[in-house]
Amino acid sequence: MNSVDSKIIGQSKPAVELKKMIGLVASSNSPVIINGPTGSGKELVAEAIHDESRRKGNFIALNCAAIPSELMEAEIFGFEKGAFTGALKTTIGKFEQADKGTLFLDEIGDMPFGLQTKLLRVLENSVISRVGSNKEIKLDVRIICATHKDLNELVETNVFREDLLFRLNVFPVSVPSLKSRASDIPDLVQHFLNIKTRADKRKRPHFQDTALEALKSYDWPGNIREVRNVIERSLIFFPNQPVSGEDVNQYLISVNNSVITRAEEQTAIWTEFDELGDAPVSFDEKEERSLPTPEDFSNWFDTNNSVDLRLLLRDIEIVFIEAALNRNNGNTSEAAKDLKLLRTTLIEKVKKYGL
Repeated sequence: MNSVDSKIIGQSKPAVELKKMIGLVASSNSPVIINGPTGSGKELVAEAIHDESRRKGNFIALNCAAIPSELMEAEIFGFEKGAFTGALKTTIGKFEQADKGTLFLDEIGDMPFGLQTKLLRVLENSVISRVGSNKEIKLDVRIICATHKDLNELVETNVFREDLLFRLNVFPVSVPSLKSRASDIPDLVQHFLNIKTRADKRKRPHFQDTALEALKSYDWPGNIREVRNVIERSLIFFPNQPVSGEDVNQYLISVNNSVITRAEEQTAIWTEFDELGDAPVSFDEKEERSLPTPEDFSNWFDTNNSVDLRLLLRDIEIVFIEAALNRNNGNTSEAAKDLKLLRTTLIEKVKKYGL
């Protein structure tokens, strides 16, 4: 498997077209702007372009949105000892680290306007100066930028320099959303499973066909990053277990936020009492029941000075959880249904109480 195939997973038409574009762009030293939604794998595309190029230096990445604006210049260009308070020694910046290689500037739309001018100068002259020095350093660095913003709109609002956009936008590369390449999802699932279970394959969940179909029909607003998160979640909830379409919808890609009414809660509690009790209770009797009232415990404090309510409620919860698990032979999915809980919530409680 070559570098592009190892980073851009899938054989859908959008994925194949993206791989072809990477091959074309890699042979040049011109700047590149990668556009695409958040989580779509823009940095992976940048890495693939670098790997396929003939550049011998390092691939250095910098997220412009993650660094305070007052520190970004020193981070990119480096600084001399004594250039500012705290500059205890001369430090090279990202540009020098990427000499003869590639500098990837992620979220370029967040770069401060004043720093954009200095970046434009580097693109035109291939020289930098560290903060606190007038000495020019000649470098051979290829610039690849990425953004999920519309840079043309930022130009119109005077947030981004138009001349810098023209200089960067030699090779625009668009990364498709995962929704537009849903047929690649089974390959992505296997890819992330292979990575996450490399150390212990016994934990590998088994995604059934219905599970893969459920994943393919999902919108994936977080794109590939969200797929990775879903796979990590599956390792926690379904280690070495089959994963169905229902499991995907209920536990992996969405949360059941249905509200249980007080009446439903009372019915569930009395149902559990009926299961535990020896004598069956008629439907009419259950209809008339309700949760205990203050009157039921009116004499409690005559014989007891106090009650540890938190401890009492914990003990009651443990009893019901054990009863539901015993009733369903340890099947947490069915036990969760009996308790009107999410399966994930039940698992957390089982771990919490050491059941």
